[in-house]
Amino acid sequence: MCFFPMIALMLTVALVAKAQHALAPRSDIRASGARRRMVISCMRIVGGKYAGRDLESPNDPRVHPTAERVRVAIMNALAADLEGARLLDLFAGTGALGLEAMSRGSKFCDFVETRPTSLHALRANVALLRMREKSRIFKRDALPFAQALMEDKYDIAFVDPPYESKMLDRVIEAWQAKAFSRILVAEHATVHELPAPVKRLRLDDTTVSIYRIP
Repeated sequence: MCFFPMIALMLTVALVAKAQHALAPRSDIRASGARRRMVISCMRIVGGKYAGRDLESPNDPRVHPTAERVRVAIMNALAADLEGARLLDLFAGTGALGLEAMSRGSKFCDFVETRPTSLHALRANVALLRMREKSRIFKRDALPFAQALMEDKYDIAFVDPPYESKMLDRVIEAWQAKAFSRILVAEHATVHELPAPVKRLRLDDTTVSIYRIP
């Protein structure tokens, strides 16, 4: 019996299988690292200096970064206010809102977040865009942080807690009692009723309410 043809056949089968694996769609690859890269590639900076740069997002089903089209709508609504603005990003998550605004000319941003997976992504994104000198990250609860702020501390404050959370109502109450920013931008579920804003952007299940100091 000749073993050489058998060995050659086995090598050929192995090479074909390897080639098929390499050409398989990324969704078919079972490695967790590949799945994580697919999640990361879905987030990016949309406009300004860093347009097109990817952002990291945690592989955590509890974290829901602001959708790209919602960020675009917010930035368009604030276009005249972004240049040189002092920013606050409460419930910052990955930092996408604050980083997007800084890409479009805002001066600096303070990010407030507590969830470890979000903090990891937030720090990575600040480093990726080389914005360490233009930002601070506070591992704090957003509500007491907001309540302790002085009046007119920021130009724009973003607030995006978990949808339908009453924390949003309390942050707005704190802002109404002591306006710690000239503009407050609240992202929330459309079914979540809030005090009447100056401007409201409805995007299906998501609504953005924009408040301004009179």
